[in-house]
Amino acid sequence: MRRRSPPGPAGDRHWSGSARLAALCACVFAALTLLIDWDAGTLTAPRALLWTALSAAIFVMLLPHHVTAGSGWLAVRGPLRRQTVRTDALTSVRQYGDVSTHLVLRDAYGHRLELDPRVLAANPFLWHELDTGVRRSLERGTLRQGTDVLEHLVRQIDGETAQAVLRASGLS
Repeated sequence: MRRRSPPGPAGDRHWSGSARLAALCACVFAALTLLIDWDAGTLTAPRALLWTALSAAIFVMLLPHHVTAGSGWLAVRGPLRRQTVRTDALTSVRQYGDVSTHLVLRDAYGHRLELDPRVLAANPFLWHELDTGVRRSLERGTLRQGTDVLEHLVRQIDGETAQAVLRASGLS
């Protein structure tokens, strides 16, 4: 009898495309600046190094954070650091910003994580892992702040999902 292995962590399914786009933009910037500098006859080794460094900086700025989730945890990895929280021990959930909103999650172990709620809306598996962890936090009584934020997020994500299903079926 075969034993089923537990599923791997859920990840942002759009991250690799966004990372490729960031790399493409940085490479195009490097190619254009080097080509223009070469055509002007002013390209030197220090200037080429400067354009390459600026292209690398553009790549780092455009590279989106990589969000992954598993049973009881959520992680956001950026170019410089990795943030992880235990979703089954959340203490607070807050939402900041009006135009460009972001969620701030805190757990009972003092860890803090920031992420864009659009990533959760675009990735049902990430949303499911977070929702499961939030339910465990509520059962354990650790989640004391932010249930209204989560309810608003649930309504928003469910509404977007329903609209996507209607559009896909041709009923909308």
